[in-house]
Amino acid sequence: MIEKSLSTFLNKKVDAYERPDFIADDPISIPHLFSTPQDIEIAGFFAAILAWGNRKSIINSCKRLLQLMDQAPYDFVMHFEEADLKPFMHFVHRTFNATDLFHFLDFLQHHYKIQKQGSLQTAFSRHLQPADTTVEPALIGFRRSFFDAKIFPHYPARTQKHIATPERKSACKRLNMYLRWMVRSSKRGVDFGLWQDIRPSQLICPLDLHVARVARHFNLLQRPNNDWQAALELSEHLRQLDPRDPVKYDFALFGLGVIEKF
Repeated sequence: MIEKSLSTFLNKKVDAYERPDFIADDPISIPHLFSTPQDIEIAGFFAAILAWGNRKSIINSCKRLLQLMDQAPYDFVMHFEEADLKPFMHFVHRTFNATDLFHFLDFLQHHYKIQKQGSLQTAFSRHLQPADTTVEPALIGFRRSFFDAKIFPHYPARTQKHIATPERKSACKRLNMYLRWMVRSSKRGVDFGLWQDIRPSQLICPLDLHVARVARHFNLLQRPNNDWQAALELSEHLRQLDPRDPVKYDFALFGLGVIEKF
């Protein structure tokens, strides 16, 4: 049982950090540049995938990528041809380079244009069953389809490292962060609440070094490794605080760890 005093403390920290003024210095600022659902979810997908390293560097790389897409990611995904990719040849963010980017664009074009899907949500939600209590099957299914050799027979092997999966024991921090953005309510002006087929209660808390450190301090996490089982353990503890919206505490744990240096 989690002490009421800890619950009260963390709820106050959620209120302090789940605010629009949190957005400017966070990668979530990238999808907030757009207003149409497809632009938001594509920009958000790239922002989450590139969310590795210094936040300022992440945001700058995302803006550079979107500029190459003429600030219209959905239109670009729907209509690009091979010749349109030449300006992207030198794009790089840490270990993510043009080779990886081209496969990402191929997947997105196949999803929206060839499969005629109106939202990226279905790439995740179609792998869920009504009884599933977490998004684990969605993450596993998404990665499998992302590298489906029947559809993408020549996908680059190096690109696999950029899409995590619970099957490889990864905490899947960036994909869980992306799902938080798309699924949680927009009432506070931070997350978007665009996707209705995944429940907030199914979300898994994005687990990074800062969140894990703070979680262990409060005995919300006992497992020593920051892996998928640790992400599940933390999220299960957070469900004791709020069964319907456990991942809202990502704001509290992240804010305490990164901003307050807790």
